[in-house]
Amino acid sequence: MTILIYGAPEASPDLFHLIPEGVIDPFLYIEANGHRAATVSILDEHKVAPHGIEIIDLFELGIDDLLSSGISRHEVELELCRRACERFGVGQAVVPSEFPLGLADHLRAGGIELTVDPEAFVTRRRMKTEAEIAGIRRAQVAADAAMAVGAQLIRELRPGLTSEEVREAMQAVCEEHGCELPDDVIVSHGPQGAVGHEAGHGPIGAGEPVIVDIWPRDRSSRCWADMTRTFIAGGAEPAPDIAKWWTLTRESLDRSLAAVRAGADGREVYGVSCEPFEAAGIPTQRSKPAGEKLDEGYYHSLGHGVGLEVHERPNLGRTRDELIAGDVITLEPGCYRKDLGGVRLEDLVLVGENGAEMLTDFPYDL
Repeated sequence: MTILIYGAPEASPDLFHLIPEGVIDPFLYIEANGHRAATVSILDEHKVAPHGIEIIDLFELGIDDLLSSGISRHEVELELCRRACERFGVGQAVVPSEFPLGLADHLRAGGIELTVDPEAFVTRRRMKTEAEIAGIRRAQVAADAAMAVGAQLIRELRPGLTSEEVREAMQAVCEEHGCELPDDVIVSHGPQGAVGHEAGHGPIGAGEPVIVDIWPRDRSSRCWADMTRTFIAGGAEPAPDIAKWWTLTRESLDRSLAAVRAGADGREVYGVSCEPFEAAGIPTQRSKPAGEKLDEGYYHSLGHGVGLEVHERPNLGRTRDELIAGDVITLEPGCYRKDLGGVRLEDLVLVGENGAEMLTDFPYDL
């Protein structure tokens, strides 16, 4: 199968998976007839070549004549890509969904047949490298350490403590671990916790449930981790509904983990996660009437893949996605009500042939 990708590793997870370097200028990557090649400029040759990539000489492709012809730089780039394909005998190729339309039009006009096949690229990325797995593990260690600091602050609850201060403290811990933690990670308290991806803001009140959902990224590998815990501010006793939801969410998490293994259908694992909530009369995406919006109860999917993107394949929800050995996925059931907030617990696991390896190492206690 011949593959074409156009972009920059700095911005394209598909390319960074193949060439883990901080290259910011886009180029055409070709896999064809046993070759791996790229139209990289002379400025970035030294970064790309060590990864076994043949550097296509742009001067041999006629870049000087093209630049002197008076056409735009965009047109020069399109024609260089076409000539590179011609040099490697590319008559047809598979491209990702993000392949630029302008380049696709130019290549097709030149007689090259292109087929968009997102699954081909999803599959390649799900087969993570050893360096990527190591990076995810480092990011998760940072997440565990940051969560411990966040939990301590929330339980101690000094007067006036804000979501922003908890977030900043966790960012500092991640920095110490060689990771970065985005500014919009979630520290949402009280009713804020029932609002989707609301980051959380302002002073945290005593006795409020606080959902802490963080996703640090390991700097060297560019890979992410993801985890969530829920705490009661000030260490108070939880409200009866919060305590009930925590019990159901923990049961959902345990059941889901037991169902994870290579070959399992993500939709079926999601279904397992719904069972405790539905048995308690709490609505889920699976049980709600068709066409009706659900914004309380267990209103989201169970989880997603994690790697060079925080949210990537496979999906664990209402679509079918078979798990494969080597997938790194989240399991994150939750339950919410707008007037009170909610509870969510999230673990990161590595899928194996006969089960899952837990990567998260943090208690679940409220």
